[in-house]
Amino acid sequence: MNALSGAAIFVVQTLVSLYLVIVLLRFVLQLVKANFYNPLCQFAVRATQPLLKPIRRVIPSVGGLDTSSLLLSVVIQALLMAFVLMVTYGTFGDMLHLLMWAIIGITSLFLKIFWVAMIVMVIVSWVAPNSHNPAAELAYQISEPVLAPFRRIVPNLGGMDISPIFAFLAIQVIQSFVMPPLAAYAGMPQELWRMI
Repeated sequence: MNALSGAAIFVVQTLVSLYLVIVLLRFVLQLVKANFYNPLCQFAVRATQPLLKPIRRVIPSVGGLDTSSLLLSVVIQALLMAFVLMVTYGTFGDMLHLLMWAIIGITSLFLKIFWVAMIVMVIVSWVAPNSHNPAAELAYQISEPVLAPFRRIVPNLGGMDISPIFAFLAIQVIQSFVMPPLAAYAGMPQELWRMI
């Protein structure tokens, strides 16, 4: 791979990954029942509506899950991976492997969204508690379903909530000890693993 193709991969991967985060965030927002009047939620809806509108006509929501957003996320991830493989090796392999790798990539990104939301929530709770900033409210709405099970197990220590520590540990264990073997078992090339 020469420098020009490396630069092309970097630019395309960065732009497509940003959009992919917005599409997957839209799925997460519906999953956690976030306030869609939040300006950041409105941004996610407007940014994804052009691609999701035609998909929603064909694929309905199932059990309250925004399946069209999830499907679009997998398709975008698969196309991005196919592009990287095409530029790197001149072929993108078979569709079944590409689909498996895309699902692994989306799962990893899904975990990262919760990780970042919890980081924002923890920082805001220390720096500006009771803040009504749209980003802080959204981070809290995304984090709360992840933290709730840990709050039931971990006692409140004198007004200090340590449940995020255990949630961070759980996500890190999945990212470090579950996702890499899963990717290796699926035969994911190293170039794609570095993307996620």
